[in-house]
Amino acid sequence: MTASQTPREGTRAPDAPPALISGAGANVALLVVLFGSFMDLVDATIVTVAAPAMARDMGASDAQIQWTIAAYTLALGAGLITGGRLGDQYGRKRLFMIGLAGFMVTSALCALAVTPGMLIGMRAAQGLTAGIMVPQVFGVIRASFAPAERAKAFGAYGAVQGLASVTGPLLGGLLVEADLLDLGWRTIFWINVPLSILALAVGAKVLPESRSASTARLDLVGALLAASGILLLLLPIIQTETWGWGPAGYALLTAGLITLTIFLAYERRLAGRGGAPAFDPALLKIRAFAIGLSASLLFFGGIGSFFLTLSVYLQVGTGRTAWETGLVILPYALGSIITSGLGVALAAKAGRALLITGSLTIAASQFVLLAVIRDGSDPGYWLLALALFIGGLGLGLAAPLLVNVVLAGIPGRNAGAAGGVLSTVNQIGGAIGIAVLGRIFFAAVTGSTTGAPGLADYGHALSIVLVVSAVLYLVAGLVMLALPKTAAEHVDQ
Repeated sequence: MTASQTPREGTRAPDAPPALISGAGANVALLVVLFGSFMDLVDATIVTVAAPAMARDMGASDAQIQWTIAAYTLALGAGLITGGRLGDQYGRKRLFMIGLAGFMVTSALCALAVTPGMLIGMRAAQGLTAGIMVPQVFGVIRASFAPAERAKAFGAYGAVQGLASVTGPLLGGLLVEADLLDLGWRTIFWINVPLSILALAVGAKVLPESRSASTARLDLVGALLAASGILLLLLPIIQTETWGWGPAGYALLTAGLITLTIFLAYERRLAGRGGAPAFDPALLKIRAFAIGLSASLLFFGGIGSFFLTLSVYLQVGTGRTAWETGLVILPYALGSIITSGLGVALAAKAGRALLITGSLTIAASQFVLLAVIRDGSDPGYWLLALALFIGGLGLGLAAPLLVNVVLAGIPGRNAGAAGGVLSTVNQIGGAIGIAVLGRIFFAAVTGSTTGAPGLADYGHALSIVLVVSAVLYLVAGLVMLALPKTAAEHVDQ
């Protein structure tokens, strides 16, 4: 190519041919990137179970413990879109390895924290590294796996995402109760270190490198607008239990929405000039992507809030330990494992039908659990396990396919950025669900009695949450009716 033929900066060249992988090498590479996604989702929930032990050990206030959880979520949400674009431009393997190494180091620093302030700061740093790592999972799968393997890989990602949402409480309860080497709650962070070292060593050998061939500079203005808008949007939602909904909360929420609107307008103009925006708004014209984001917002908005309120009901209401609570939740994970493979196998023929069936099955499980707890007594393990097992069956059907449908039509050059957007939407959905349903739950607990709340009060509060979340999954099923019958993959690799 002569100098006169060199693309000018700001143009978008065709994507570089990806190094497709298949067979045993593909399976190992998939395990490596799925590990990163799994640890991110587990670390987002595991602190909830370990929070009482952390508060006792460091003398942390309720507000400080809440910030330990919020700092991770805020930093992660702010970094996902930019992290995805960085991988598209500078190499998805490179950014995944950098993010994973950073996640390992910050996990160790969280484990070494001696004050609540240090822990909060390290959790924010951990969230930032996860924001670099997680979007590369989508990019690596989308750009490096052969078409025949890609749907299975996305299905495996969705299954891991659903499994991780229930593994956090289970693993947290096990590690806190086991008190390995007298480390107590610190083991929930230390465990990331040896696993990350193994993943780094294997990933260096088996992960292929891929990137977009765009020559444009990084969209720093777009990255700043996206991060600012997401922070402003998430902050009042996450802090609603502490701050309540006053003028300041609504002002922050409004500012976040305005900033994100400016972000989309700026990105649209940048794309029109031939630049490489942090997120190309044209992707929202892809039907499966746009509708799928709405379905994901509803679907994952119910998961985190359900397990938070269920965990409080089981531990505070029925008096179970953290480990016993994890054992009650285990059937949910088992149900998810059983159906996730079936869903991926049948996705090509009945993808949309399976999505709707999965969402409706989760809604049905909420009503079964409602019937189990409605009399105000402790229903015992097996009745709880039955209701949760049914919910897990639904999760395994829907979660893997939803990810596949949302991302299948995305061009390869935008795989990382689109993955970042999907992860961001899931984070926002989870935060809204926890804020709204968590507030409904605790208000119902305190409002149902004039004395100290008992099992009946917690059961009444959980019943309200179950009805609301069941409606949420029913609405998600209706939205899924607008999705394509199967995932139509984009031919641009």
